[in-house]
Amino acid sequence: MAQPTPTPAFPLSGKAVRPQSDSDIRRCLLCERRAGSVCAGMDEASLAVLARSSRKIQLPPGTTIVEEGDHAGAFFNITAGTVKLFKSLPDGRRQITGFADAGQFLGLGNTDVYPFGAETVNAVQLCRFQRQQLEALLIDLPRFERNLLASVTERLTEAQEQMLLLGRKTAREKVASFLLGRLAIGCQADLSALPEAEPLASVPMTRVDIADYLGLTIETVSRTISALRREKIIASTESHSIRILAPATLRHIATGQPQA
Repeated sequence: MAQPTPTPAFPLSGKAVRPQSDSDIRRCLLCERRAGSVCAGMDEASLAVLARSSRKIQLPPGTTIVEEGDHAGAFFNITAGTVKLFKSLPDGRRQITGFADAGQFLGLGNTDVYPFGAETVNAVQLCRFQRQQLEALLIDLPRFERNLLASVTERLTEAQEQMLLLGRKTAREKVASFLLGRLAIGCQADLSALPEAEPLASVPMTRVDIADYLGLTIETVSRTISALRREKIIASTESHSIRILAPATLRHIATGQPQA
């Protein structure tokens, strides 16, 4: 079923970047997501350059950030919230290819058009870089360039994991893998080191979006989540999160390992 694409709340591209104030530079210095983003490890002088080259933007849920096929005139560093990425067919069918969370960089591609569409799942904050400013930063700030390359490499690894998930895993394994991925985001930790004390997985998206991402029907997703809940592997919360009651068991399901 075709899904309408929301209209942007404001124009996301422009020809110039306004001068940054001292408060904007402090915003970069105090950013909680700096250590895990393309700004990681940069000194104060470099952060001041980034602040002058970017603009902070806040968006409500359901806002289109980029349209697939449009000119890629701006790039975005997410500092809060979640964005869904998707590809569309001419008849309006849409496949969600991923979810980008705080610390991820959006918009890069090997052409001058956006290779995907992007829409906010919940309230999102991001820093917008115009193409001209970004190209200058890659020349002037080698550390920024290295961080950006590392970010692109990480996205390629995620794409390989997604191909495995869609091509070979069962519905139960898919849902378990999805929850583990969201758990790693919520805990900001490596999956192998997740605590056993019932951590929370951040799940701000709808089950329709989850089904689209996993290549399942919404009924299958709902049945699988309900089964995991009955088995006391997970528990729902009221804060767009799912509590993982048995992380080790969920890992075994996700990887297809027999449970003891």
